[in-house]
Amino acid sequence: MQEVTSPPRLVFTDLDGSLLDHHDYDWEPARPWLNRLAAAGVPVIPVTSKTRAELLPLRRELGLEQTPFIAENGAIIGLPAAWQHARLDRDPANVDGLRVKALGVDIDFLTRRLRVIRERLQADFRCLPDMSIEEIVEATGLDAPRAELARAREGSIPLLWHDSEAKLDALQEMLINDNLTLTQGGRFWHVMGSADKGRAVNWLMARFAALRGVAPWSLGLGTDPMTWPC
Repeated sequence: MQEVTSPPRLVFTDLDGSLLDHHDYDWEPARPWLNRLAAAGVPVIPVTSKTRAELLPLRRELGLEQTPFIAENGAIIGLPAAWQHARLDRDPANVDGLRVKALGVDIDFLTRRLRVIRERLQADFRCLPDMSIEEIVEATGLDAPRAELARAREGSIPLLWHDSEAKLDALQEMLINDNLTLTQGGRFWHVMGSADKGRAVNWLMARFAALRGVAPWSLGLGTDPMTWPC
């Protein structure tokens, strides 16, 4: 009788309020499950609004250096060596072995467009990369070192809105005309390209299938897992 084997599995997880405690960022309660999943060969893939700079030390602490990650709400994907295409991704000059894919638009373009839009609308908002460390600490509750990492944007720009609903609607319309998106997350609004968490998850699942020759099963964990097409 032929043995039936189940497809490989992937776990996609949000961080704050999911893998990490919402208040103190503790992950100790998840350690036994992370160990069990690692022993079973199931990759645990962070999906977060955090930047790559924020994620790199965290994934070392969590023991997730051999799995990909999705940062900045889907604008950035990090690929460890085992997830890289031999022709498309490998870079001999890349010392740490991590390849970064940007699914959104260039951060310089986002910065320039927001400056133009602010001038045209005469709107009152603050972009996180332009805020001081002290302002970021006050707005986010992060300590100063983490605030510095949060400011290192590559594919999205969070902003604090201090103006009217009418101007916010006008901002969104102007961004749409530039094929950019505006989404709310807590106190910050996030401006980015057409990338999102769902698109990034689909990209990684397609990459896994292309490299392994089989489509994986997947599980999404987080506050809005239904928005991830796992």
